[in-house]
Amino acid sequence: MMANAARDPYWQASIRRETLAHPTVAAAIEDECSACHMPMMRTQARAEGGRGRVFAHLPAVPAQGPEQELAVDGVSCTVCHQIGPDKLGTRDSFGGGFVVDTATAAGRRKIFGPYDVDEGRELAMRSSSGFRPVKGEHLHGSELCATCHTLFTHAFDEKGAVVGELPEQVPYLEWRHSSYAGERSCPSCHMPVVEGEMPISSTLGQPRPEFARHVFQGGNFLIPRVLNRHRDELGAVAEPLELDAAAARAAAHLVESAAELSLGEVRVEDGVLRAEVAVENKAGHKLPTAYPSRRAWIHFSVLDRNGDLVFESGRMNPDGSIAGNDNDADGSRFEPHYAEIKDPGEVQVYEPILGAPGDRVTTVLLAATSYLKDNRILPLGFDKTTAGKDIGVKGEAASDEDFTGGGDRVRYAVKVGRAAGPFTVQAELWYQPVSYRWARNVEDPPSAEAARFAAFFKEVAGTSGLVIARAAALAK
Repeated sequence: MMANAARDPYWQASIRRETLAHPTVAAAIEDECSACHMPMMRTQARAEGGRGRVFAHLPAVPAQGPEQELAVDGVSCTVCHQIGPDKLGTRDSFGGGFVVDTATAAGRRKIFGPYDVDEGRELAMRSSSGFRPVKGEHLHGSELCATCHTLFTHAFDEKGAVVGELPEQVPYLEWRHSSYAGERSCPSCHMPVVEGEMPISSTLGQPRPEFARHVFQGGNFLIPRVLNRHRDELGAVAEPLELDAAAARAAAHLVESAAELSLGEVRVEDGVLRAEVAVENKAGHKLPTAYPSRRAWIHFSVLDRNGDLVFESGRMNPDGSIAGNDNDADGSRFEPHYAEIKDPGEVQVYEPILGAPGDRVTTVLLAATSYLKDNRILPLGFDKTTAGKDIGVKGEAASDEDFTGGGDRVRYAVKVGRAAGPFTVQAELWYQPVSYRWARNVEDPPSAEAARFAAFFKEVAGTSGLVIARAAALAK
C-alpha cells in the first residue's frame, strides 16, 4: 500500500470528490493530499517553489517523464530514509510536515539508517546512490510514522472559507495515550524484526542485528486485491504474486494481532437467552484506526438444536452492507453504540461517524468539523476520561462502563420463544477497510474516478469484510 499510495483507486476517487465539493480550494487540497500519497513529486515541487498536483499526473499508464514517474510511484524508500529528526513528534510535523533536506547538493545529501556505517561502505553507498549514509536513531521511533499517519483537516464552506478542523486520523496520538507508549513503537508491530543477523545489501553486505522487515503490515487487504484485478488499468507494476501476498499478509496480521473475542456465561432464563460478548483490542491504537472509512462490528447469531436460525445481528450482505445498520440503509442516520442488544435491527458497529455543521452526518472529509460517534475499540491503558478532544470517545460509548481501555463488553438478550435447545451461540468480529457507505458516497458528485471505483467495489463487495476473531458456546 505504501508503494501504491498514488495508484490506489479509492484514494483517487476520494480526492476527486473533495475537489468537486470544494472547487475554490481544489489546488490546496491536491497539494495537501499529495504530501503523503505522492511525496516524491510534492517534495520536489515544493523545493522548486511550486505545489503538489494530483490529477495533472493521472492517469499514468504508463508514466510519461520523470515528474509523473515520481508522482505515481507512491512512498519510496528514499522518502522515509531522507526524513530528518527535525520537528518529529510536534504538531508541525503532522500532515506530511516531515523535513527533507533539499538544499544540499545532490551527491552530498544524508540518507538515514539505524546502523553505524564504516568509511568504506559509506563511499560505496555514495558512489552507487548519490547519498551519504548516516546513522539516525529517529528511524526507530513512532514519531517518524506520525508525520503522515497523523492528519488534521480543515473544513470549508461553499465559498472556501475555513469553518472548522477535524482530527481525521490520529493513531499516533491514540498510541501515545495507551500502555504501548514507551514499550512498543509503531515500527515494532508494522515492521517486524527478523530473528538473528541479516546482511541488508547485496554488495558488501554486513550482517546486522534487528533488521526490520519493510512489509508495513496493516489492515488494508482490499485495495491490493483491486490493484491486482485491474493492474493494467491502474498501472500496478508489482507482480501478481506480490500483491496477492500483500493482501494475504494484511489479512493474517488482522486475524493474528488485532483482536480477541470471548463469550461469557451463556444461559436461558424465562425464554430469554442471555450472553455477553467481550472484545479485546490487541493493537496499540484504536481498532479500527486512521482513515474513517474503516469499521469493525459484531456478528452475533443463535441457532436452535436443529441448526435453524433463531436470532441474528450484524450479518454482512453481498453488497458489503450490514443488515440492520442504519447508516448503510440511510446515509443521514447512523447506528448508536449499544451496551445491550435485544433486537436483530440493533448492531454493535465500532466506527467513526463524521459530522458537518448542524450535526449533519457526512463522509466528505473537508466538510466535517466533529465526530458524532466514535466508539472504536480503545487500546490497553487508554483512559477515556482523560483523553483529549482529538482522541476522545464520542456518543453513548462515553458513558458505557463496559467500554474501557483494552476492550468492550456487549450484552445480548434474545427471546427464543418456542425454539428448542440446546442453543449454539456464535459471535464474530468483522473488519472492513472501506465500509459500504464510504464506498458508495464517493459517487456524489459523480466523476470518472468515482464511477471506476464503484464498479471495482461492486466486484469485491462480498469479500470486502473479514472475520478477525470469533467465539462460540452452547446454552441449554
